[in-house]
Amino acid sequence: MTNHVNSLVYLGLGANLNAPLEQLRNATQALAAHPSITLVASSSLYGSKPMGPQDQPDYVNSVVAIDTALSPLELLDITQQIELDFGRVRKADRWGPRTLDIDIILFKNQQLDNERLTVPHYGMKVREFVLYPMHEIAPDLALPCGTDLADLIKTIDKNGLSIIAAS
Repeated sequence: MTNHVNSLVYLGLGANLNAPLEQLRNATQALAAHPSITLVASSSLYGSKPMGPQDQPDYVNSVVAIDTALSPLELLDITQQIELDFGRVRKADRWGPRTLDIDIILFKNQQLDNERLTVPHYGMKVREFVLYPMHEIAPDLALPCGTDLADLIKTIDKNGLSIIAAS
């Protein structure tokens, strides 16, 4: 592990295959069990409509806040391994169904854009299934661009998003 100062990181979790409620709960436990990750907060579990093709099951989504000394790419390696452990198969179909998706949404106030990772997450500002759960656990959060999360969610329709279970 590279020696870094600890960072507060927000991860978006989503699944719509193989008992998605349990997938997200178990993935959150897997993250919390990693020796380099401390779970700080976990949102409720939200039901959401799929992005892209609508001929797939609805999603279950959540956002977790973690504390870690890992670098962004080290964390990406860990989250991708957890996805694989939970049966994730990466396909060319970007918006298709999946057993587990873990996205790094925010990594402290860092901004990163390379071939493997873009932080803040490129789609976060328009995804109700990221913004509302993140607001639940971090209502006073300001994004690296200076936008307050509380102001941003006022502009985003819930699009059928609803809390379906506690984390």
